[in-house]
Amino acid sequence: MHIRYLSLTNFRNYARLELALPQKPLLLHGGNAQGKTSLLEAVYLLAAGSSPLASSDRELIRWQAEAEGLPYARVRAEVQRRNQSVELEIALEKRELSNGTTRLQKTIRVDRTQRRQSKLSGKLNVVLFTPQNVELVSGSPSGRRRYMNDVLSQVDEAYSEALSRYSTALRQRNAALRHVRDEGGNPAQLAPFENVLARNGVVIARRRRSFLDGLSERVKRIHERLTNQAEWLRLDYEPNFDPGTPAVLRAEVGMDLPEKESVPADVDFERLVEVYREALIQRRREEIARGVTVFGPHRDEIRFVAGSPALGTHEVDLGVYGSRGQQRTAVLSLKLAELRWMREQTRETPVLLLDEVLAELDKARRSSVLEHVLMEHVEDVEQAILTATDPTMFSRSFLERAVSWEVEGGLVHRE
Repeated sequence: MHIRYLSLTNFRNYARLELALPQKPLLLHGGNAQGKTSLLEAVYLLAAGSSPLASSDRELIRWQAEAEGLPYARVRAEVQRRNQSVELEIALEKRELSNGTTRLQKTIRVDRTQRRQSKLSGKLNVVLFTPQNVELVSGSPSGRRRYMNDVLSQVDEAYSEALSRYSTALRQRNAALRHVRDEGGNPAQLAPFENVLARNGVVIARRRRSFLDGLSERVKRIHERLTNQAEWLRLDYEPNFDPGTPAVLRAEVGMDLPEKESVPADVDFERLVEVYREALIQRRREEIARGVTVFGPHRDEIRFVAGSPALGTHEVDLGVYGSRGQQRTAVLSLKLAELRWMREQTRETPVLLLDEVLAELDKARRSSVLEHVLMEHVEDVEQAILTATDPTMFSRSFLERAVSWEVEGGLVHRE
């Protein structure tokens, strides 16, 4: 899989950009705030439907565009997959309402036909590493949940649809909880929202568990290589509702399972939905008092746990005790494991986007990342786009194989 052509209009600091992208590794270099990361962000937007860096889509529109009377942004790409090509486009437009306020309209098109965001699944798959990704380890749980959602939604349309329905029902149930608390009423009015939450919550939790199980197997081996066997890494999934081991179902089937094991796979979907719905009903009184739903996959968590042969059985939660370098290396291990997982799921290699991948690493880790792992993965994909303020951090052998372009002030200079 690769992007043949990329077009940006009024996106971040790009007034207009038209690029035919090479399949060889592409290194974008230049000073800070020149537009290198924005180009990667635009590619990711087309894959996931949202920016990994902006808190609001409004931030993506070039700030001068409104003053020029063109308050919109557009990102378009031609993507070549193994057996077909596809055209993707996302347009953002500020529209003035009759009351004087403005509303942002997002339009998604696949092959020039308007589609829902979930229809982006499977069209363009990317793996993105940015310096901000260190927050996956040390930041809030919401960032780790968003990570799972973004990766799974790229390859699984059913997951994306379930997530959309779940999020809508969650907002509606929370509003209903506050209404019952403040205005009174029959708690049974919560039932329609609970039915939607239960059915889609099981889909989300099941898929997340499968994803994290598969990712953790790969991340351990990659992390050992990145650290020259000095550390290992494990991802611990802490689901708020575990479709593998719901307490009610464990007791019902008479099993005393260890924490890491699961109820047999033949426990059907409808039974899990029933268990989930019963859990919501049992928590109604508590959640009415709080005015918020506290049960469900919107409260899931992931832990990054590391250890080393020198420490024996001692384990360290990198989110609490890890150094900046350890956290950054852990995220890079995660991203490279994600690339392998995504390739196995789709049978196509995703586009690899690496933003300042070697920055903030000490000399030993930088050498290990570049020579033992990065080169292998960059050579293994059809398309890799990297950024750097200082291209001399890369080895001569890499620079000889890559295409280098300079980015300056929203312009890309081919060398």
